[in-house]
Amino acid sequence: MKFLTLFLLPTIFAAFISYIVTHLVIKTAKRLKIIDDPKKNKHPKVIHQKPTPRGGGIPIFVSLLITALIFLPLDKHTISILAGALVIAVMGFLDDRYNLNPYLRLAIGFFSASIPIFSGIGISFITNPFGGIIDLSNPIIADIFAMIWIVFMMNMINMGAKGIDGQLSGVVIISAITISALSFYYSADITQWPVIILTGITAGAFAGFLPWHVFPQKIMPGYGGATLAGYLLAIASILSTTKVGTLIVVLGVPLIDVGYSMIRRILSGKSPVWGDRGHLHHKLLDSGLSKKQVSQVYWSMTAILGILALNLNSTYKLYTIIGVGFIVGGLILWLTWRSK
Repeated sequence: MKFLTLFLLPTIFAAFISYIVTHLVIKTAKRLKIIDDPKKNKHPKVIHQKPTPRGGGIPIFVSLLITALIFLPLDKHTISILAGALVIAVMGFLDDRYNLNPYLRLAIGFFSASIPIFSGIGISFITNPFGGIIDLSNPIIADIFAMIWIVFMMNMINMGAKGIDGQLSGVVIISAITISALSFYYSADITQWPVIILTGITAGAFAGFLPWHVFPQKIMPGYGGATLAGYLLAIASILSTTKVGTLIVVLGVPLIDVGYSMIRRILSGKSPVWGDRGHLHHKLLDSGLSKKQVSQVYWSMTAILGILALNLNSTYKLYTIIGVGFIVGGLILWLTWRSK
């Protein structure tokens, strides 16, 4: 019964709203001026070959808003989460239309993350992988750590998990289900029930978006859709007994990929936040895989890491991340060498 009321119903409702609103956004994209034309947008990371609507943040936010107002208690935490999400959705729409400067987007991202933090959502401790816990109970330290964590996830998912048709949606659905499963483990504690509902809404919103996003995509998630994903997953990981390590493991492949990309850009004398065509998904495409296959690779790896994350202690999660780092790094180097 808990599964039905806490997860399944919000997920199905959110998916329905997201599916309908995504269709409406696609139909009105030209009037909203959020069509991305690859002939005009010559950025090297652009891989779509025909004009495609952006604007994925709009249906994701609308689905989140409506479903949360129905299924979540309207307390200060819910209101603050929705307020922060609204800031991200508006920023995403403006970026879809005007291509905002990355540093301006980063500043607005910090502002959006500060809203739920000021409502009391913070990280008071993290588990030490070598034993015990790391105490962050000082309010200032807890808030700073939480803000960095939320903004980090927003930008890492945007940079590393949305380059291919369907890639982001599948990765987010699997990640949200993983956090929900973790919260179900603690479901005897009623404080975990809102977390289960929130992750159900997140999974549902992206499940409704997925049919329009899979290859050949009819709409792209854009900056708004990707950063909303990171924002919601980061907050859910904080609320689910502060399982930051679990989310890092689940999203290990895109996170490690972004880390390598930023180091590569810095060593090349470039800005770490300006996109390029050097991500793992680009390398997989260049190796001969189709867009559909690349997305399926990401979904499969995320699912495997999600299962591992639910069954590993903190020490083995650390070892897993190190292992993923070596595997992803080696794969990128091999694909780069192979393409020369």
